[in-house]
Amino acid sequence: MISTDAFSYINVLDKAADASWTRENLIANNIANADTPGYKRQDIDFQSVLKNELSNYKYMNLDQKMNAVDLTELNPMVYTDHGNYSYRLDGNNVDIDTEQVELASEQIKYQALTTSITSEFQRLQTVIK
Repeated sequence: MISTDAFSYINVLDKAADASWTRENLIANNIANADTPGYKRQDIDFQSVLKNELSNYKYMNLDQKMNAVDLTELNPMVYTDHGNYSYRLDGNNVDIDTEQVELASEQIKYQALTTSITSEFQRLQTVIK
């Protein structure tokens, strides 16, 4: 984590990419345990954490919000989805089709985040030259 206003947006993107990577691993773990009796799927929700943090700065533009965001508050927690009811007799609540769609979606999101981080660094390099 870099502590200067020039990197505020990159720091937030970095936190989002970390959460996306964690979510990919959780979804892959869910898929791997699709046949484990009693297994409950796990997930992480970074979007709600980021939305909550940004809502603290209602009357600012995006650049000001990125500078004001408290990065220590952008730490989503892994949760177990007990509310997702299972139609299976063994109590496992992993729907393999849903998990595969979520994994593909998360992979695209991760690629977009890493591309955005790369673009931000390229912009900074252009300014430095």
